[in-house]
Amino acid sequence: MSTPLNLAILGGDGTGPEVVAQALRVLEAVTADGSVAVQTTHFDYGAAHYLATGSVITDEEVDELRGFDAILLGAVGHPDVKPGILEKGLLLKLRFQLDQFINLRPVKLYPGIETPLKDKGPDDIDFVCVRENTEDLYCGNGGRARVGTPQEISTQEMIATRFGVERCVRYAFELAKTRERKHLTLVHKTNVLTHCGGTWFDTFRDLATEYSDVETDYHHVDACCMYMATKPEIYDTVVVPNMFGDIITDLGAAVAGGMGIAASGNLNPDAGAGSVSMFEPVHGSSPDIAGQDKANPLACIDSLAMLLRETGRVKQRPALSKAGDKVAAAVQAVTPNFTGKRLDRSGYSTTEIGDMAIAALG
Repeated sequence: MSTPLNLAILGGDGTGPEVVAQALRVLEAVTADGSVAVQTTHFDYGAAHYLATGSVITDEEVDELRGFDAILLGAVGHPDVKPGILEKGLLLKLRFQLDQFINLRPVKLYPGIETPLKDKGPDDIDFVCVRENTEDLYCGNGGRARVGTPQEISTQEMIATRFGVERCVRYAFELAKTRERKHLTLVHKTNVLTHCGGTWFDTFRDLATEYSDVETDYHHVDACCMYMATKPEIYDTVVVPNMFGDIITDLGAAVAGGMGIAASGNLNPDAGAGSVSMFEPVHGSSPDIAGQDKANPLACIDSLAMLLRETGRVKQRPALSKAGDKVAAAVQAVTPNFTGKRLDRSGYSTTEIGDMAIAALG
């Protein structure tokens, strides 16, 4: 038996624990043949933990997570916790301190899922966004002064380092090489944001000389939004800075059928000790339906597929990658059940959708 896959499980808030529970059922089923052993450790970081202790997550608790192969997160957010506390105190803290410098967001329209784009189908919507995850406006550089007065002033600085940009762009080129079209588009706003945009554009241009087998293009972010909503088929792999990436990836989720099917990974793709990535559905915690067995778990199950494939690649464990491929195929086998239905109002329960995914594993 190989070394067990050691997973940290953060169920989070609202419907988070419910969708994670279904993903773990699928994980148990796909590893039932003994090809992969799994160990899971559950942590209660989220709104309930914060409300009970006044702490979101400490530096020591973050360090404990470095000992795991990967993290699976459900969702965080609760109406009793002010916006920003969990997002900054947990999500951004984990991304920054664990150096998860890639946010990977596939944008793929699955069979049976309806897109709001007229006359577009699965062949037209199949690309992946590589979002830089630890720089840009999210660094928090800046502040507010004279708050509440007519003289109030606020600043928030956009940060781009050659080091941070280059490792993100290089990852995107390497990913584009593995895809059939081998096409990479940089998205920024270089005509206005000439300083940070210049660093991104120059880095992209310089690295392109090393990847002659990858075709390249550049789009301003406003043009990218227009193209995603009208001709998404032009995209294959997209690389984008943090703030713009946050916006266009949610637009991508919308054209691919909504948040109920959107998976994501926050990656530290280095193979060294202490390098751990976190995978999560991009939907919220939906506290209004928590505990009612109504949440769609497909995004979390698909995030599990990403976890298995990416961890298998980084840890050089083919059995994990194979299990991830099986889970991803099961998700696509389930989605035709949603033809003519809304993902969030399908009539299927959370448990029933989990049952479908397990059955689709064969």
